Amino acid sequence: MVAAITNGTSNGGLGLSSAQFSGARRRLLDLINRLVNTGVSLDIDIPLIAVIGQQSAGKSSLIESISGIRLPRASGTCTRCPTECRLSFSPDRWQCTVRLRFETDADGGTLGEARNIIFGDIIYTKDEVEERIRRAQRAILNPDTPWRHFLEDDDTDVANPQLTFSLNCVSLQISGPDVADLSFVDLPGLIASVSSTGKTSDIELVKNLVSSYISKESCIILLTVACETDFENQAAHHLTKQHDPEGKRTIANIPLIYGHPGVLTKPDRIPSGDEGNWLKFITNDKEPLANGYLGFEFQQHLGTAKLTERLSTILSSLIAKRLPEIRDELQSLMVTTDSLLGQLPTAPSDDAFGEVSETLAAFTRKFGQFLKGTPGVDGLLQSIRHAQAQFKRAVRATAPDFRACERSEMGMLPGKATMLDLFKDEEKGSIPVNGERAIYIEDVMERARNAVTRELPGHYPFEVTEYYISDLVSQWRVPAYNLFDTVLDILLAKTKTLIAEHFVQFPRLQQQVLVIVCEYIEHCSEGTMEQIDWHLRAEKRPMTLNDHYYMEYRNKCLAHYKSQRPHHSNMALNNVLRSYSTTNNTSPSTEHQAVSKIMSAFSELNIYGIDPVDLARVLPSDPYEAAIEIMASVRAYFQVAYKRFIDNIPIAIDQDLVLGLDRSHQLERKLRKGLGLNGPDAYQICEEFLREPEDVSLRRDELRKKKERLAKARRELMELHL
Repeated sequence: MVAAITNGTSNGGLGLSSAQFSGARRRLLDLINRLVNTGVSLDIDIPLIAVIGQQSAGKSSLIESISGIRLPRASGTCTRCPTECRLSFSPDRWQCTVRLRFETDADGGTLGEARNIIFGDIIYTKDEVEERIRRAQRAILNPDTPWRHFLEDDDTDVANPQLTFSLNCVSLQISGPDVADLSFVDLPGLIASVSSTGKTSDIELVKNLVSSYISKESCIILLTVACETDFENQAAHHLTKQHDPEGKRTIANIPLIYGHPGVLTKPDRIPSGDEGNWLKFITNDKEPLANGYLGFEFQQHLGTAKLTERLSTILSSLIAKRLPEIRDELQSLMVTTDSLLGQLPTAPSDDAFGEVSETLAAFTRKFGQFLKGTPGVDGLLQSIRHAQAQFKRAVRATAPDFRACERSEMGMLPGKATMLDLFKDEEKGSIPVNGERAIYIEDVMERARNAVTRELPGHYPFEVTEYYISDLVSQWRVPAYNLFDTVLDILLAKTKTLIAEHFVQFPRLQQQVLVIVCEYIEHCSEGTMEQIDWHLRAEKRPMTLNDHYYMEYRNKCLAHYKSQRPHHSNMALNNVLRSYSTTNNTSPSTEHQAVSKIMSAFSELNIYGIDPVDLARVLPSDPYEAAIEIMASVRAYFQVAYKRFIDNIPIAIDQDLVLGLDRSHQLERKLRKGLGLNGPDAYQICEEFLREPEDVSLRRDELRKKKERLAKARRELMELHL
C-alpha cells in the first residue's frame, strides 16, 4: 500500500528539468542565497528550509534524491555540520561548487562577517562530489588547520578532530539541466547517546544547533520521520513541537501561514500490526500539520519531484512575503548599528604622538578657560561663590561686641540701637548680637589700667588696642582655611570630572593625566596656604593708610558708645548746643536764651571763635573715657581691616591656586614632562596611552563587520528586479 519516496541509492537527479520554475522565483531563491553569503542571517530572520531528523531516520537518502548527489556515509562526518544545498536549473552542463562558510570561530564566537571560501575547483562529475564534501567537512571541524591541507592531502579522517560539531557549514552550489530550483540546509541528525569515546555534551550541542535554525519564524521545517520507530518517541518530533507547537509558521502582518511538511521515510519498515497507527498520520488526523505528510503513493504530493516542487513553492512564497520586512529590518539595524558605533570612543590614530599632543593641548585650553570662568550654574567660579559668601559672613561675625555700659547697667540703656545698626547701610544681613561675646566697658578699662607701665597719668599703652585687634584677627584663621579647603575640594572634583570627560576614550592616558594634574594642584595649594598665612600674620599688627575711612568709622563709634552713657555724656545739653547753631532764634527757648547769654559774655571778654558745641567741654569727663577711646579705635580698625581681608584671601586663592594652575602654560609643560613626551621613547609611550581596552576594540570591530554585512545585504536587495 505504501511506497518510499526514493530508494536512497540513486546516484543521479530525477529529471526535474520539466519542473522549471519562473525566472522571478529563481531570482528570489538566488537573492536569499546571496543574503546568506553576506552572513546577515546572524542579524535577521532569513527564510530557509531546514531538514531535520534523528540519526538513521533516512534523512540522507531524502537529500540525495532531491540534490542528485551522494553524501558521505562511511565516516559519519556528514552529520556533524550543516550542509547547505543550493539547487538551480541551468541549460548548461551539470556542475557543483563547494564552499566553506565560517560564521563562528573555534570557540563558537561570532566572527562578525561571514568568510566564504571556495573549496577547490568546480566539479563537473557527480561521482567526485562525495569526496569533496568529506574533505570540506574535515576543514570545518578543524578550523585552526589551513583548509588547503584537507583539500590537497590524503582523503583520510582526522583521528582527533578539533571540533565534534560545528555551526559553520559546507555549501553546495549545484546547477544543471536536470536540477530544480530549491535551497535548503541539512542539519546534523539528533543523537540520543554517544560512544565510549564520545562526549555526552554533544547530545545537547546538536540539539541547540538544530534549535538555532528551527526556532526562527521564517524557517520551514522539513521533518523526516522514520517509520521503523514509534513516532511519539522520535526526538526530532519533540523538538519540532517545542518550536512550532501548532505545526505552522506565521509571517508578521501577512495572513498566510506556513508549516513544516512531514516526510515519512522507510515506510516499508513499519512493524507488523502497527499500520493502523501510521495511517492516522497519512490522513493527517494524528499530529496534524499545515502541509500534511508526504511519502505515500496514493497521496497527491507523490515522490521527490512533488516534494521538491511543493517545498520550492512554499519557500519562494515565504521569501516574497518576507522581503518588505527584511528591507525594513535591515534599515532599522543599520540605524541602530550606526548609533552604537557613534557611542564608542573614536578609534586610536595611526599618529599616536600627534594625537596625544593635540589631545593634551586641547585639554589645557579647555582647562584654562574653565579656570578663568565659564557661563552656567555649574562653572567653577559659580560653584565657589557660596563658600566665599560664607567666608565673608564668618569674618564679619568676629566683630568685637563692645558694650559701653557696666554689667550692672545692662537693660537700662536708652533705646535699642546696636553697633550693627550703626553699619546697617553697608553690612546688610549682619548676624544679630546675642551677648555671648560681649565685652563690657569695665573689662576694657581694667585691662588698660593693668597694662600701664611708665606712662604718664591719663595715658594707656597702645598694646591694649593691639591685644584686642590681635584677638579678633586670630579668629580669621578658621574661616580662611575653611574657604581654602572648600575651594580646593571643588577644584579637585571638577578637575577630575573634566579630565574624565576629555580623556574618556583613552583610559590609560586619563589616569596618568589625573595623577599629574592632582600633584600640580597640590603643589599650587601649598603656595596658596603660604599666602594665606602671610596675610594672617600681616593682620596681626594694626596698620592702615586708609586714614579717612578709619577716622570716619572711629568718630561714628565714639558717638555711638557715648550715646550709650547718657549720665556721663549729658546728651540733653549736647542736643541743645547742636540745635542752637541750626535755629534762627526768632522764638528762642529758655535753654537757647541761656546759651545766648554765655556766648555774649565771651564776646564781652573779647574771647572769640567759640562754637556753642564747645561749651560741652567744661563738663566733667567720663571716668571710662579711655576705655571708650580704645573700644572705638578697635571697632573702627576692624571695619577697615576685615573689608580688605575678605578681599585679600579670595584673591590669594584665585591668583595662586585657581589661575595659578595655568599661568604661563605651566600645566602643559608639566604634563608633557610627566608623561614622558620629551624623551626618546615618546612614540612608544603614546601608543601605549592610546591603546584602548580590548573589549572596546572588539566591540567596534564587531559593529563595523555587522554594518558591512548589513550594507552588503541591502545592496543585494536593491539589485533585485522582479
